[in-house]
Amino acid sequence: MDSNALKIFLAVAEEGSVSRAAERLHCVQSNVTTRIRKLEADLGAELFHRTRKGMGLSAAGHLLLPYARSVTHLLHEARAALDPSSAPCGPLRLGAMDTAAVVHLPALLAGYHREYPDVDLQLSTGASGEMVQRVLDYSLEGAFVGGRVEHPDIVAEEVLCEELVMVTSSTEPVVDEESVLSVLVYRRGCSCRRKLEEWLKHTRRTPSRVVEMGALDAILGCVGAGMGITMLPRSFVTREPFRSLVHIHAVAPPFDRLPIQLIRRRDVQPSSAMHSFLGMARETLAAKS
Repeated sequence: MDSNALKIFLAVAEEGSVSRAAERLHCVQSNVTTRIRKLEADLGAELFHRTRKGMGLSAAGHLLLPYARSVTHLLHEARAALDPSSAPCGPLRLGAMDTAAVVHLPALLAGYHREYPDVDLQLSTGASGEMVQRVLDYSLEGAFVGGRVEHPDIVAEEVLCEELVMVTSSTEPVVDEESVLSVLVYRRGCSCRRKLEEWLKHTRRTPSRVVEMGALDAILGCVGAGMGITMLPRSFVTREPFRSLVHIHAVAPPFDRLPIQLIRRRDVQPSSAMHSFLGMARETLAAKS
């Protein structure tokens, strides 16, 4: 097993197809197929399930994937470290919780792109729990997540602190003190959902229904239509057109604060692209605090 074999394995795993992996690597399909078969023979394990729709990872393939990403990243890092004249360039894979991506990151990412146009900047969004896991498995170099992350393999620094508010429709100026008919939440792993669940437990409210949705704008739209309540950052809720559709309620401490942390792996030295991003993020987001 060598680094080139892992590079080919990673391309097939991420593209889900030998032909697309060959295009990405600028080589012929037969070479990709041969190298994958040789790697499977060396490891004594089948790495892919071959179907009409493409190549899906087997259980052994899923086990190898984070190691392949780690080795590939380390080799890229070594090349950059040995080139003292290198300016920030190459891929920079970042992640962010959805609310931060919408409200706080556009100006930062645009400024970074102008300053370092040779960096291939990629942003993934989702629930904070998903972002933490993707940093841990080396698929993201860094991510903005809600809440405090305490993990031995993670370095985390707080870059913002959001104010969380309760949100109801504009026709419901108060939250019922005894019960809540229904709550609308993002998928599991969402830090705002976790805070809302903690608040419900603390105030001994039992919702009759929990409605899970895959888009935060859809949640706000449904809250505005009177379907239920939710808890989200004030900065996200006060955007139009939602601000005129909903009523915002202050939340008592400690449920009113959500720290936003920028996390990365402890065992990975930041690339030149990531190092430059960290500096710009600290400077830009500090002005928002």
